[in-house]
Amino acid sequence: MSTAQTGSSKSGAAWRNWAGTVVSRPVREVTPASVEELTAAVRGAAEDGLKVKAVGTGHSFTAAAATDGVLIRPQLLTGIRNIDRDKGTVTVEAGTPLKRLNMALAREGLSLTNMGDIMEQTVSGATSTGTHGTGRDSASIAAQIKGLELVTAAGELITCSEKENPEIFAAARIGLGALGIVTAITFAVEPVFLLTAREEPMSFDKVLADFDELHAENEHFEFYWFPHTGSCNTKRNNRSAGPEAPVSAVSSLWEDEILSNGLFQVVNSIGRAVPATIPTIAKISSKALSARTYTDIPYKVFTSPRRVRFVEMEYAVPREALVATLRELKSMVDGSDLRVSFPVEVRTAPADDIALSTASGRDSAYIAVHMYKGTPYQRYFTAAERIFTAHEGRPHWGKVHTRDAEYFAQAYPRFGEFTALRDRLDPDRLFGNAYLRRVLGD
Repeated sequence: MSTAQTGSSKSGAAWRNWAGTVVSRPVREVTPASVEELTAAVRGAAEDGLKVKAVGTGHSFTAAAATDGVLIRPQLLTGIRNIDRDKGTVTVEAGTPLKRLNMALAREGLSLTNMGDIMEQTVSGATSTGTHGTGRDSASIAAQIKGLELVTAAGELITCSEKENPEIFAAARIGLGALGIVTAITFAVEPVFLLTAREEPMSFDKVLADFDELHAENEHFEFYWFPHTGSCNTKRNNRSAGPEAPVSAVSSLWEDEILSNGLFQVVNSIGRAVPATIPTIAKISSKALSARTYTDIPYKVFTSPRRVRFVEMEYAVPREALVATLRELKSMVDGSDLRVSFPVEVRTAPADDIALSTASGRDSAYIAVHMYKGTPYQRYFTAAERIFTAHEGRPHWGKVHTRDAEYFAQAYPRFGEFTALRDRLDPDRLFGNAYLRRVLGD
């Protein structure tokens, strides 16, 4: 074994992802306290003939970060390195949780332009797998990256931006951990602003009939459809001059904690035990949340607590294909004996220029299907995936799917550009694993 071991290290312990769907047993774990220690750990793995992967908080449902070699845990590589107010950027260590970043930015009077709906991921984990929110004009978290720092398979630390190593920058913003280990990210930020959120129930047919209008009129529009019902819950977020009017403590406790987490956990447990109850539960659940409007700083509007565990598949389809795709999904569920207790989530993103972004080169709509943890999900996901792929869908890199490199070579115009870069940066596949072999090829 190489003597280049740094940080805290242990051998043989099992690693599991958040959903409990992936388990791996790395030979050793390393928790570097500096970029230098991380670089030494990468070199040590190479010397020992071991694969090496970095893992964040394990929120991916795929085995993107699994390894039987060296597992890098970046939880000591956290915090803001630099804020450049003139350029409107912040540089942050790769292991920083999004929650910590958002709270630190708010204290500085700054904010990301857009974000996903949870904050538990690390910034590198979230961006590497293409985490996104919803937006008419503002794209994924990775699309807000202005620069990044990367340790390559050669043990070199390189920096990338539109001007420096631009071909690496074009790919590494959503790099799947295949090009190297990200150690720092520079994000575009702006002065903190207010968003007014308007949540209200709406029928499935009305949402789809008015979807183009709802998308065009709102900066951020999303909705949830409750299977076995004709009901949706919609959310519109738009910039506001204020004043702040946060969700009241009573409303937050009742809707966000009791209904959306506590009671939702209970009804899902009942549904798992007695699937026949799910359609009735769905009808009740779809009417439980009432309309509400509130105004707050961005991360408090974009994100919400998610404590009920589940398994998820999400596909991006061309935005113009959303209505047809969702109608087919509803017809499939209605015409089957499936029992689905989780709502289907729908969001959008504008086209971006990142090689393996699910919105690369096209305006996109996202459809996410979920099943409660411990409930058989394969039949539902297989049927949904058949519909998504028929509409040129691109699966989220961190969520359940069965696609492979042959499919992606057709789905992504710049797929060959990414794999050629991988061949150059990691010819021996130091950062490889079974998942990357499937989705990128050997």
